Amino acid sequence: MKVRLVSVGRDRSGLYEPAVQEYASRLAHYTRFELVELPEAGGKKGKATDARALEADALLARKKPQDLLVALDERGKLLDSVEFSRYVGRARDGAKDLLLVIGGDEGLDERVRQSADLVLSLSKMTLPHRLARVVLVEQLYRAFTLLKGEPYHK
Repeated sequence: MKVRLVSVGRDRSGLYEPAVQEYASRLAHYTRFELVELPEAGGKKGKATDARALEADALLARKKPQDLLVALDERGKLLDSVEFSRYVGRARDGAKDLLLVIGGDEGLDERVRQSADLVLSLSKMTLPHRLARVVLVEQLYRAFTLLKGEPYHK
């Protein structure tokens, strides 16, 4: 199984990237994990729709036939850690790869949500995209430890 996290934009603050890299290195014990950062489309003022559309093209171009597309969106389905681990386990058992996508600052284009096998919310609260990346990678790590019956999840 391969897990790819495709995210629009970079962490310019330097706050979140060390945590993402820590969990990414832990994930390497369970699965092939890849983090792909796409550039922001940078729509002109008032052109957020254009930026979302360009970013959607770039995100959807990354989808392969064997991928289950999981789109992160605050309006998505809320899963607890155990439910999320079961989703990951079903993907693994079905010989599917996971393609998780996080949009840019303007959010995801509707085409991405409609193309997704799962629209997932990490919280009812709006999270900075870079923080959402940390939370998601940690939850992926937690999911794999749950699937292996390891004591990380308490």
